[in-house]
Amino acid sequence: MTDLRQSELRVAAELARHELPGTVTVLDQLATTAQMAADALGIEIGRIVKSLLFVGVETGEPIMVLVSGANRVHERRTSRQIGQKLGRADADLVREATGFAIGGVSPFGHLKPMSIYIDEDLFSHATVWAAAGNARSVFEITPSDLERTTGAKRIVVT
Repeated sequence: MTDLRQSELRVAAELARHELPGTVTVLDQLATTAQMAADALGIEIGRIVKSLLFVGVETGEPIMVLVSGANRVHERRTSRQIGQKLGRADADLVREATGFAIGGVSPFGHLKPMSIYIDEDLFSHATVWAAAGNARSVFEITPSDLERTTGAKRIVVT
C-alpha cells in the first residue's frame, strides 16, 4: 500500500469526518488534468470534478467552483450567479487558500474557509471523482454528498 502524503491525509480525514464511504485512491500515474484523471480511471471526463479557484474581484476572497471535467466555466455567467465579478486565482493564492498545488486541489481540507459552488452538470452522474490533495490521488463521491458536505450552492457554469 502506498503511504499517503500530508495533503492526502488531510482529505482522508475530511472524508472520515463527514462519514463518507469514499477513500483516497492513489493512481499509478499523475492526473494533473481532468482528461488524465478520466483516462487513468477509465471513465468519461464528465465524471471528473475540477476544483477551480477564483478570486472575488471586489472582495479579494477565494471562491471555489466545482466543475464537471467536460465543462469550461463561462466566467461572466458564473459571476452573475455568484453575485460578484470573478478573477482567476494564481498558483500562489491556490496554495495559500487550499494548501494544495494546482492539479491536486481537493474540494475538502482547505486551509482557509471559502464559498463553494457546484456545477449542475455533475448531478447527471451517480458518482464523480475529485482530486484528493495531490495530482496522483482521487476519491469517489456522489454529487449530492459533495454538495452537502462542502456546503456548495448549485449553479450552471457553461
